[in-house]
Amino acid sequence: MSKRTLFTAAALATAVLTGAASQALAGDTRVEVGTLHCTVEGGAGFIIGSSKDMNCRFDRPGGLPSERYVGTIDKIGVDIGWTDQSYIAWTVLAPTTDVYSGALQGTYGGASAEATIGAGVGANALVGGIDRSFALQPLSVQAQTGLNVAGGLARMTLRHVN
Repeated sequence: MSKRTLFTAAALATAVLTGAASQALAGDTRVEVGTLHCTVEGGAGFIIGSSKDMNCRFDRPGGLPSERYVGTIDKIGVDIGWTDQSYIAWTVLAPTTDVYSGALQGTYGGASAEATIGAGVGANALVGGIDRSFALQPLSVQAQTGLNVAGGLARMTLRHVN
């Protein structure tokens, strides 16, 4: 498979995932409350899935202090190859702007897709947290290096760090 084909597939996956998240939230009155930036450890895919640790920072608008989170992202589906450390950014949507410190802690689930030959891209559209009240929409595509093709379901767990 050529780099162009992989990048086209990843770009299409990003568009589909963003559209799927938007449809899941149709009629919902969620508002943007910040941006979640995560660094995900590198590692190998195990054909039917993977599990990687991550460190995250939640940035809020208006000069409010950033929050730190740690967690894991597990993928079930096709995951073949390896990646170096990667970076993911999401727009965080909530039912209200009154989000307390540590509120993003919890479990999230959704769709995931990525493709990498040397440099690669991916996207993860997730919903979860307290009463599944938060939606994480890809702000930009996931940036990573390695040799990997993956697609399926993602489960992410976040724990607030003081």
